[in-house]
Amino acid sequence: MDEHTRDESVPPPSGSPTGWTGSAWEHATLRRAVVHGVRLFNSGAYHESHDCFEAEWFNYGRGTTESAFAHGMVQVAAGAYKHFDFENDAGMVSLFETALQYLHGIPRDYYGVDVLEVRTTLTNALADPATIEAWQIPLDDTRPVAAQADYQYASNLDA
Repeated sequence: MDEHTRDESVPPPSGSPTGWTGSAWEHATLRRAVVHGVRLFNSGAYHESHDCFEAEWFNYGRGTTESAFAHGMVQVAAGAYKHFDFENDAGMVSLFETALQYLHGIPRDYYGVDVLEVRTTLTNALADPATIEAWQIPLDDTRPVAAQADYQYASNLDA
């Protein structure tokens, strides 16, 4: 465990995803960013979701699984932002293609995210952008939405 990603206050998951050691998160700050980022994404706050993943992405060196995952999720949020906020499906497709490259080889249940479903949805959205219209990212076998604390977390990233 890296000291800069340790945080004993991050609660355990409901299952045993990759990243959970059985008693602590290997990188607790990554889990915290995942929880806030997924909730914000599921609430349509794509820019804020992007910021959560991007801020955490910078904690890891190139070539690490953590970096690839966080970078892939940055691209997922940015692609959704392009689709929903700018009606730019060509931009969405480009970002989703990049996301798929980063998410290739990431374990299926990584820090609670069902990465297989994410990859499947992105692949389907390349041919039919409407695929993401009602899609929410699964986290710990649920599809949580944002609360005020999630927006506050994202807001504090810029502070």
